[in-house]
Amino acid sequence: MASTPHSPNTRKSSTGRGASGTSGTSGGRQQRGQRRKPSKEQQRIFRRRRIVAAVALVLVLAFIVFCVYSLGRGVAAVSGVIRHDDLTALTRNEVPGVKQTSGVHDCTASDVKLELSAQSQTVPVGGSLDFTMTVAYEGTSSCLIDVSNASRILTITSGSDTIWRSDACPADPHRLLMSKGDKRVDTLTWNADSTGSQCVDDASLPRVNPGTYMAKLSLKNDAKAVSDPVPVIVQ
Repeated sequence: MASTPHSPNTRKSSTGRGASGTSGTSGGRQQRGQRRKPSKEQQRIFRRRRIVAAVALVLVLAFIVFCVYSLGRGVAAVSGVIRHDDLTALTRNEVPGVKQTSGVHDCTASDVKLELSAQSQTVPVGGSLDFTMTVAYEGTSSCLIDVSNASRILTITSGSDTIWRSDACPADPHRLLMSKGDKRVDTLTWNADSTGSQCVDDASLPRVNPGTYMAKLSLKNDAKAVSDPVPVIVQ
């Protein structure tokens, strides 16, 4: 079988394409090898981004430091409150009542005047009568006084017999600082009954018989501090 002869023009054209393709590849590699220099606008954008990133980092660090500092102060404050509450509870458990720790003295007859008045001079058997109790300061230096019913005592007597006392049952201390111009006024109700040697609910106490009784107000820590007697007739 006879071979087909190649045309000279065809071979030249193929050679030309190969040369051209080789030249184009070399030119592309040369262009890729060159680094493009950022424009001034791009440089400004890069600088802005760096500044923004640095500022954000500083803010994050500052926030972390603030959180750690605040947490530390909060823990310290809570610990201080807990310690204070523990000490307060310990003090209350170890020291029932109030102890005088300052230089202020307890009020005596020379510091205060006790006054007592009754709502009425008569009360029916089984009835009740309100007394007004007044403690007025008349001293020269401040003093402390316990105005609870167990320390500032209302007493009802009949002759030499004690019929009723406000301190028959215990009461929590109620200490006040008295100074010039101070006056304490309280009201206490007597249900025309008789207290015994033990603390008994008022509703269970026996009623007194008709007769004349004397009421007076006094301080437990000073026998000289006493009010004028107030007569009461139970009828």
